[in-house]
Amino acid sequence: MTSLSGFHAIVPAGGAGTRLWPLSRSGRPKFLLDITGAGRSLLQQTWDRLLPLTGASGVLVVTGRSHVEAVAEQLPELPQANLLAEPSPRDSAAAICLAAAVVVSRDPDAVVGSFAADHVIQDVPALHAAIVEAVAAARDGYVVTIGIAPTRPSTAFGYVRLGEALGVAGAPSALAVEAFVEKPDAATARAYLADGRHRWNAGMFISRADVLLEELSRSRPELHAGLLEIAAAWDTPERDDALGRAWPDLERVAIDYAVAEPAAARGRVAVVPADLGWDDVGDFASLAGLLNGSGPLQVLGDDAQVLAVDAGGLAVAAGGRLVAVLGLEDVMVVDTPDALLITTRDRAQQVKGVVDRLRATGRGDLL
Repeated sequence: MTSLSGFHAIVPAGGAGTRLWPLSRSGRPKFLLDITGAGRSLLQQTWDRLLPLTGASGVLVVTGRSHVEAVAEQLPELPQANLLAEPSPRDSAAAICLAAAVVVSRDPDAVVGSFAADHVIQDVPALHAAIVEAVAAARDGYVVTIGIAPTRPSTAFGYVRLGEALGVAGAPSALAVEAFVEKPDAATARAYLADGRHRWNAGMFISRADVLLEELSRSRPELHAGLLEIAAAWDTPERDDALGRAWPDLERVAIDYAVAEPAAARGRVAVVPADLGWDDVGDFASLAGLLNGSGPLQVLGDDAQVLAVDAGGLAVAAGGRLVAVLGLEDVMVVDTPDALLITTRDRAQQVKGVVDRLRATGRGDLL
């Protein structure tokens, strides 16, 4: 795959992956972990996928200050100038649009694409083909999302409703986005899977950088102004002063709400449907489905540290001791040196509630 001239990839690397506690912690979140047994962290796998399209100088990573050192260690080829540190979390609109504003100051004609640091994509050639089409549609003035072919009636993801073909040169698959749809209930998710007109919204957005910022200015002018103030100082000695003035007051909002949905209402969003073997690894049930063990009990870690007898589900052996599972189906056992989680596949999405309870009871040492 040859690189795409003028294309820059933005990788927002944030969040604590609370549904993967106790494996994922605030100090070592899931994007820094090899949770699929691939030998590379999720962040490194994201880098590996994007590098052929951008080259090392074309990737920007936006992360919290506490993770800068770990990100730099995992991505030694990432230019220091392309590692953007947020003073505090401000959600995806601030992270992605700050990076887009920095890119515009360096390359006014750039196309940018945002790609989460903690997702799994199994069909990389299909991703590259989708991005090539998305970049072509972006150069035509659209904000473009990649719509993931759903494999099950998931209630955990938002959806994109497909519209008419746009006829964009170089992007034969590009369709209009009729609407972004919030996470549905189970019956609605089944209907979406059956009708063939809906795709999962994986949060991959590709746009000319100036178009992305223009759309932000329409819907969130104060956020836009604050980010431009910071970006103007980013490559100067005034960066810290600008961050101190503007960053604390920036609105916390997802890019879906700040840019994608308002732009879709104006007919400015396109979707390139793709089947990528994608997963956001959002909980331990999702993780179990990604592992390729031979038995009914999937194992992450050292197989020799797990003894399964008439058991199925997932066992994570990260505690340095034997984990024995007897006579349980669809069980999730996650053993770490200071915390043990036992739950069921059906309740894997509710692990975040355990983290909330720990926080409320002052157990920050476990977070």
